[in-house]
Parts: sequence; C-alpha cells; structure tokens
Amino acid sequence: MSEFAAQESDPFDATVRMTRNDSRHRYELFAADELAVILSFKDLPGHIDLIHTVAQPGFEGRGLAKILARYALDDVVASGKRIIPHCPYVLRFLDKHPEPYTQYIDLAQDA
Repeated sequence: MSEFAAQESDPFDATVRMTRNDSRHRYELFAADELAVILSFKDLPGHIDLIHTVAQPGFEGRGLAKILARYALDDVVASGKRIIPHCPYVLRFLDKHPEPYTQYIDLAQDA
C-alpha cells in the first residue's frame, strides 16, 4: 500500500476547533465543522463544575474527548476559578494527567 493510499483511507480530519459556549453551559469540540464532543459545565462562584462529557456518534474512540477535557481544564485555570470534576471522564483524565491541575481541583463531596 502506498503512503498516498493510506492517507486516502483515513477518515479522520485533524482540523478541530474548540469553544466555550456559555449560553449552553458547555465546551464544544468541532471536527471539520461538525460538533463532535460536548463537555457540560455549571458556572459557580469561584468554581467551574465539569459535569459530563459526550462524544457524538461517529466520533468515539478518536481521542477528541481528551483534547476537549484539556482545553476545558486549561480554560478554568486561566479564568482564575477552581475545578470541580464531577464528570467521570474528567476524573479519569486527571488521574492520568494530574499536572498542572492538582492545585486547582476541589473534589465534590459526592464525587
């Protein structure tokens, strides 16, 4: 198989864009202008509660949720707020990648 053929058969488009959509209380990752991953949040005084991450059908297993989780965590830190990781996916991400987030995390009482 030629190098060109391998590239041609790969359906993944590396063009991604992430946004914080405050009106819908979620972070969004778009792949080739299609909504691929959503991470919902609750904006609290001094905290952002990261609630749930969902990859849309057809976008599972591509590592896109990890990209959006890092984007959301970086955004919370940059905003000066603290992270409440209710989302099981975000909790697993933080277990694997604690730095540089450890000092910005407040675990929820029911997490």
